[in-house]
Amino acid sequence: MSKHHGKHPGPADNMAYRVDPGVLREYRENGAVCLRGVFSPDWVDKVSKGIEKNKARPSRYSESLVGEGGPGAYFNDYCNWRSIPEFQDLVFHSPAAQIAAQLMDSQTAVFYHEHVLTKDPGTYKTTPWHHDQAYYPVDGDKVCSIWMPVDPVPMETSLQFVCGSHGWGWFYPRKFATTRNYSLTGGDTGSRTYRDVPDIDGDRDKYEILTWDVQPGDCIVFHMKTLHGAPANPSMALRRRVVSTRWIGDDAVLAERPWEISPPITGGLSYGDKMACDTFPLIWKRD
Repeated sequence: MSKHHGKHPGPADNMAYRVDPGVLREYRENGAVCLRGVFSPDWVDKVSKGIEKNKARPSRYSESLVGEGGPGAYFNDYCNWRSIPEFQDLVFHSPAAQIAAQLMDSQTAVFYHEHVLTKDPGTYKTTPWHHDQAYYPVDGDKVCSIWMPVDPVPMETSLQFVCGSHGWGWFYPRKFATTRNYSLTGGDTGSRTYRDVPDIDGDRDKYEILTWDVQPGDCIVFHMKTLHGAPANPSMALRRRVVSTRWIGDDAVLAERPWEISPPITGGLSYGDKMACDTFPLIWKRD
């Protein structure tokens, strides 16, 4: 059933997770869904070890942001899966690729990258409202992320989404450190219109906000154009460690952006090319 490209280990037989049709409809309508008990304790343990390896040896892309009022840091880093066997194992052998393909309504699941996102106890740095696809050099509608916590995350500190916002068009990407929009590198945005992210926290009654408390083994899957953000983690007892894997489907192509892309990796592709390549491996393909 499962195939892959590139010099990577082949998938195991743990690729039989079936998403309920009602959940598929919920994802299409809302742009985000929570799946319970998807990843076994073994997967949670592996990913936890991978996160700690990443934090011990962060890459040049890493950030550690501290807000006012607490000692904790908001750490994030990405594109380290080739050097962290636990992450490579998650990508090639877990149910993630098939889950992504079903929710994207795609015949294939190509792995784009992983993103580690942790908030220490006493982290007062929030995650600003944004959507992901404007950061990425990727066009197409069959695109999603799987947000996988390895710690219990109560609703008060969990990821939040604006219901249906994946259908609202394009928003400027924002710097997490400053919340300012990315600077244009080409003078204009071409034929595409981008808007400022609205002040969601300033007018929350205007929006339907989706959020879930999640346990290790659960995951949240969301479209790359769904607006989302996250509160601080003021608890002095609870950690919030997450890896988010990014997936792209049949219609995704490399695309130009009028600012510096993040991550700054294109796999040697040209604009308009399908994304599957050694840098972005094809993990799953429907028979």
